[in-house]
Amino acid sequence: MNATPEKPAAAEKAVTKKATAKKAVAKKATAAAEQAPAKKTAAGKTAPAKKAAVKKTAKTAAGKAPAKKAPARKPESRVAMVRRARRINRELAELYPYAHPELDFANPFELLVATVLSAQTTDLRVNQTTPHLFAVCPTPEDMAAMPPEKLEELIRPTGFFRAKTKSLLGLSAALRDRFGGEVPGRLEDLVTLPGVGRKTANVVLGNAFGVPGITVDTHFGRLARRFGWTTAEDAEKVEADVAEIFPKSEWTMLSHRVVFHGRRVCHSRKPACGACAIAPLCPAYGEGETDPEKAKKLLKYELGGQPGQRLKPPADYPGRPAPPMAPPVAAS
Repeated sequence: MNATPEKPAAAEKAVTKKATAKKAVAKKATAAAEQAPAKKTAAGKTAPAKKAAVKKTAKTAAGKAPAKKAPARKPESRVAMVRRARRINRELAELYPYAHPELDFANPFELLVATVLSAQTTDLRVNQTTPHLFAVCPTPEDMAAMPPEKLEELIRPTGFFRAKTKSLLGLSAALRDRFGGEVPGRLEDLVTLPGVGRKTANVVLGNAFGVPGITVDTHFGRLARRFGWTTAEDAEKVEADVAEIFPKSEWTMLSHRVVFHGRRVCHSRKPACGACAIAPLCPAYGEGETDPEKAKKLLKYELGGQPGQRLKPPADYPGRPAPPMAPPVAAS
């Protein structure tokens, strides 16, 4: 009696266990089915991302390709640099056979005064100012006796007129008292005058006395570094470095040629590289505009069809004289 009912109970348990197992399998299958699209989607997202990354990398590389640096220049020996420097000087001599000091002067005193006034201004502004100045005080004695306030007004257009007035009065008095009213022809004497340094002394010696000298102004120093003649920033060191490259007989005219080129072609901010006659010899080629037509528009003074800086240029100057200073406009 008892054995009969137990069989259905065992069978029921077996069925229930089997059903539970089926449900578990079904649940796993469902979960697997749900996860499959997710993986596919994730895979789908991953693949385009990788593709985009590849494209981006290729694009970046393509963008950088044209900007490859030019091969580094071979180290230049001292002998090769000197030869190249002297060739540059010869090329500049052909380009500027009319190179000259761009300050108007009639004697050593006028050149000395004009050079002192040229600090922190253009030679053109000095040339427009000195005619009236020298008409009023043509000699050191006249200038030394000038009231400071009157001299300040005469040279005001050149800027820094108070400091320059002090220098002019001091050097004029020194010329009167120590040198008999004459400008000395020795560098060691010139540099003792108020406001006169090596640059000013070399300008006066080279152009008023025929004593060779290298004039290192901002233009000369800039080009000497671009040409690879020196790495120095100090003017006296630049002068010494360049003096070792060129024969003494070339110093004065070399100075004029380099300054001419710096003012007309090899500008500070935007050199006209594409219009430069010595570009093949210049290590700094490419610092400025290399397109010939665009570079041509950067040329100044006679090379650009504009007036020069002197009101009274030398007879062989191919450009136009600079205009005199315009009279002040009367207040209305």
